[in-house]
Amino acid sequence: MKDSDGDTAAHALTGIGGLDDVLAGGLSPGHVYLLEGNPGTGKTTIGLSFLLAGALAGERGLYITLSETAAELRDSARSHGWTIDPSVEIFELAPPESLLDEQQQQSLLYSSDLELGETIRMIFAAVERCQPKRIVLDSLSEIRLLAQSSLRYRRQVLAMKHYFARRNVTVLLLDDLTSDALDKTVHSVVHGVIKLEELAPDYGAERRRLRVMKYRGRAFRGGYHDFAIRRGGVAVFPRLVASEHRSSYDRRLVTSGVAELDGLLGGGIESGSSTLVLGPAGTGKSTFALQFVAAAVRRGERAAVFAFDEELGLLFARARTLGFDLEAMRDSGALHIEQLDAAELAPGEFAHRVRDKVDRAKVKTVVIDSLNGYQAAMPHENALVLHMHELLQYLNRQGASTFLTVSQHGLVGDMRSPVDITYLADTVVLLRYFEALGEVRRAVSIIKKRTGNHEATIREFRIGPNGLTLGEPLSGFQGVLRGVPTFVGDRAPLLNRKGD
Repeated sequence: MKDSDGDTAAHALTGIGGLDDVLAGGLSPGHVYLLEGNPGTGKTTIGLSFLLAGALAGERGLYITLSETAAELRDSARSHGWTIDPSVEIFELAPPESLLDEQQQQSLLYSSDLELGETIRMIFAAVERCQPKRIVLDSLSEIRLLAQSSLRYRRQVLAMKHYFARRNVTVLLLDDLTSDALDKTVHSVVHGVIKLEELAPDYGAERRRLRVMKYRGRAFRGGYHDFAIRRGGVAVFPRLVASEHRSSYDRRLVTSGVAELDGLLGGGIESGSSTLVLGPAGTGKSTFALQFVAAAVRRGERAAVFAFDEELGLLFARARTLGFDLEAMRDSGALHIEQLDAAELAPGEFAHRVRDKVDRAKVKTVVIDSLNGYQAAMPHENALVLHMHELLQYLNRQGASTFLTVSQHGLVGDMRSPVDITYLADTVVLLRYFEALGEVRRAVSIIKKRTGNHEATIREFRIGPNGLTLGEPLSGFQGVLRGVPTFVGDRAPLLNRKGD
């Protein structure tokens, strides 16, 4: 990889692919970095991963712990399925026995003067003995407490920095922010700062995110990035930036396999575009999306369905009655389908999963069902719009056809959407209930299409064993979209009960 000045630079990989991506390749060797966050945010796990990655690169590592015991660190490593390499030494720094003996307590000097000096000497002695290339110091809070003043604390940190710089060691300083969360003394001293945060939503699992606050001489990926702690370590999901991902593909019309629907769409939709299917609950939004999934599989393409709202077993059974054998498509490898729990999934991880299927599995049709469920994973509607903008731009640039469903509030009359992204989608398909001849019926219309022409008509449709059936334009009715139309024509071109 090249730095911003064009020179090839070696990097100290952290062992976490997503974090190395955020850091533009990893950490610059020979510098001191600060990793800060409240207890439980994953500092120790990242520190161990950093040392184990160094061991794979043939570099000796030293974990200096002032807060945890060596046994606790080894238990933490085992919980992730890791075995600490012999080239990684854990140095448990305990106070010298004389400082624990009441009879040896000093009366003329502050005990902190002796304790801090002795602690720093023990750290340097461990480094001299081990000769490591990577060091993790856990944690700065203990040193801050021993220093007792900001000035003395800064001097000790500067002394350690210069000592490590002379030895060309890459150092990760951990700070749990328990002694003074507002003290930014180390921020101005170190080469880079990574901040870890844990958020507790009103419902669901905790969310974790990180931000690189400082990195001297390196253009890093700014902003917040979601991450998760699982067995096997930390997984970081870099924020998706669509402008970084461009590809060339042949633009063509993508058809649904239903002639009347394709006609309504002006021949179909264009590959590399997004389609929003909008309507009240039960109108068939998922069925419209699955119609395009089935057509893509028949063409020999791969598709992916991300279901937020419907349990997979129920979806499989319901789709089978409509003529879509989703299980057979999945088993053949043509379809990836997964059920997502919005309460347990961070938005960044969801974008990462979609990107993985498009990049690795070469998926060309993506269905997100529905945005209502996806919105539940977002703290604010503003964030949802920004996430969707980047995700749709990325999918479009990869030549993937994306289908999103949004359930509107209400059944007939004036209906509202929980989030308005109609301006983001290239095509908007509007579904409606309407009353006619003593029955509740369904109608479809295209209210927007950026690429090419489309019919301005409203057509009735039915959902049956063969999927979708569309009728002739409802030219004899007025007010269909309001739900209670008025018959103004000389005939009623409605579908009969069999959908013929």
